Amino acid sequence: MKNQRIIPGMILIGFGIYFYLQQENVSLFNEFYTWPTLLIIVGVAFLVQGYWGKDYEAIFPGVILVGFGVHFHVVNKFELWPDHLGAFILIIALGFLLRYQKTGNGLFHGVLFLILAGLLLFYDRFTEWLGLLENGVSTAWRFWPAALILIGVYLLFIKKK
Repeated sequence: MKNQRIIPGMILIGFGIYFYLQQENVSLFNEFYTWPTLLIIVGVAFLVQGYWGKDYEAIFPGVILVGFGVHFHVVNKFELWPDHLGAFILIIALGFLLRYQKTGNGLFHGVLFLILAGLLLFYDRFTEWLGLLENGVSTAWRFWPAALILIGVYLLFIKKK
């Protein structure tokens, strides 16, 4: 990290504001006195480190922490919000893509996770659209973990830069 004061400083400021508002019992923020808010505070600190501190590798964990925190806040409030693995994979894909925007690394990973998230989020719609091929798709769907393993093995052992 180029400037290591940013993350701890932002976390201390964020936690201080969080605990002050909780201690003063500000009723406007009652629903935010939960652990996902703490995830968001830490994630914002990483994002500030990534963008203002020009430590672009901090963007990825920042997006994941903010994304997971937001997810846990809104998952039971919005009916449209997905409550399964696809939402988490989509947040990870967004982290890779935003980091790629600044570093030039991670586009393949971001697109791969984005495709996987799309498959997970819209699986029911895909099978409806395919209609007659639903049995074939459900058979192929059983093997997607093997595809993930093969892609992981390829990335670890075969693809060398």
